[in-house]
Amino acid sequence: MAHKFEIDDLKRRMTQSVQVFKDELAGLRTGRASTNLLEPVTVEAYGQRMTLNQVATVSVPEPRMLLVSVWDRSMAHAVEKAIREANLGLNPIVEGATMRVPIPELNADRRKELVKVAHKYAEAARVSIRHIRRDGIDLLKKALKDGMSEDEESRLQDRVQKLTDEVISDIDKLLIAKEQDITKV
Repeated sequence: MAHKFEIDDLKRRMTQSVQVFKDELAGLRTGRASTNLLEPVTVEAYGQRMTLNQVATVSVPEPRMLLVSVWDRSMAHAVEKAIREANLGLNPIVEGATMRVPIPELNADRRKELVKVAHKYAEAARVSIRHIRRDGIDLLKKALKDGMSEDEESRLQDRVQKLTDEVISDIDKLLIAKEQDITKV
């Protein structure tokens, strides 16, 4: 069986990982309340994980408040639990099928907390990229056994490593920019 190696497939997968990281960072809003703040929240609903926007509507009635309207009243507890456990430092106040989510003032401790969360997201993205690199290297080793020349395998391995380094550098740049955004007063 011939193992086909496609660098474009690795690029696509790495790009998807970076996009997930960008989406997670978008959820770390500073200052005003934003519906994007709850985008990374996933809810255990109907036997599977769903994003919050699949089970509720999020709106911004006031600058420091989010309003979450759950479509199925029986899901209110699961949504509340998901928001609390999302590591965003938010504590929803349940009022039937709706929840008020006050956005805490960004004091120094809260800013440090948000920076830690951003670093956690960045590390998860880096790990994801390294897994993709490992998959690519494994495919190259299989292709080598199937008859690819050692020179070709070595050249492609260097390209995979260069791509990995570039993508991790992009993640680091995004993290630095978000960190500056969070810490500016």
